[in-house]
Amino acid sequence: MKTFEFRHATTVEDAIASGNAPGARYLAGGTNLLDLMKGGVEQPEALVDLRRLALTTIAPTAEGGAFIEAGVTNSAIANHPLIRAQYPVVSHAILSGATTQLRNMATAGGNLLQRTRCPYFMQTAFSSCNKRVPGSGCAARHGFHREHAVFGASDACVAVHPSDMAVALAILDAVVHVQGPDGRRAIPIDGFFALPGTTPDVDNTLRDGELILGIELPPSDLADHSWYLKVRDRHSYAFALVSVAAGLRVVDGVIASAGLALGGVAAKPWRLYEAERILVGRPPGEEAFHAAAARAMDGAEPLPQNAFKIDLGRHSVVRALHMAAAVRGDDA
Repeated sequence: MKTFEFRHATTVEDAIASGNAPGARYLAGGTNLLDLMKGGVEQPEALVDLRRLALTTIAPTAEGGAFIEAGVTNSAIANHPLIRAQYPVVSHAILSGATTQLRNMATAGGNLLQRTRCPYFMQTAFSSCNKRVPGSGCAARHGFHREHAVFGASDACVAVHPSDMAVALAILDAVVHVQGPDGRRAIPIDGFFALPGTTPDVDNTLRDGELILGIELPPSDLADHSWYLKVRDRHSYAFALVSVAAGLRVVDGVIASAGLALGGVAAKPWRLYEAERILVGRPPGEEAFHAAAARAMDGAEPLPQNAFKIDLGRHSVVRALHMAAAVRGDDA
């Protein structure tokens, strides 16, 4: 591992001043960054430790939503009474990922910033990875790509984002609050992640030195009927082949509003706006759910080894919607 400077930030402003230096990276739980450093994928000049900033609370907002500070651990989010009551899909999603030990360390901000688990990115023995070495090529396109993207990919990169929590945040229209050298700003979750295009080394829309302060969850009407379904090769410690965050508001036996997003299929949570529109105005059930699922995979561009994700995605949408319709928030 390359040697690096280690700095303890004591205030947000202090952290940003240090984090804006060339080659500096923010360190919170370290569950992803330290692994990448050990493997030589990340080689920062300095680490800026955020653990003394005490960004560790979850609080209700004046509007009736919730604000999760960036340093709150995944375990604390998943088990918080406010999240379990008002946003159970977030709790479902977090508890479906990693292990208890990792969830106890990983943070809200770090969860959003974790990098792809594409093997060509994770292992420096592979020389061709545009995300790790821009301009070197994408080995996955002509190599092993069973777990890779079917939406939003480019010739430069077909990797997927690994976060489960982010998929749940997508159907809740979460907002990421950040602060940098130029002040504070709020980024809608749909605009936070970057598709690869011609710059696959850029994972998100953060500017230099910007620090995630927290995640705002607006008031939600999906709490009573929501679910997170994760389909993977094994139940324990595996990333999604396809995942679905599903939420429904049912009024007088009819779907009044819906939220649907896929994980494991793109470099960002893939929101299914058209499938949501198809659901509205229909009674929850087979006909509505299959109609939404039929539209869910429109525009997918699979590679030879991951074409199965098309059919898997449709079936997963139907199952997730059934689970969401059957459950009530206080039963989750």
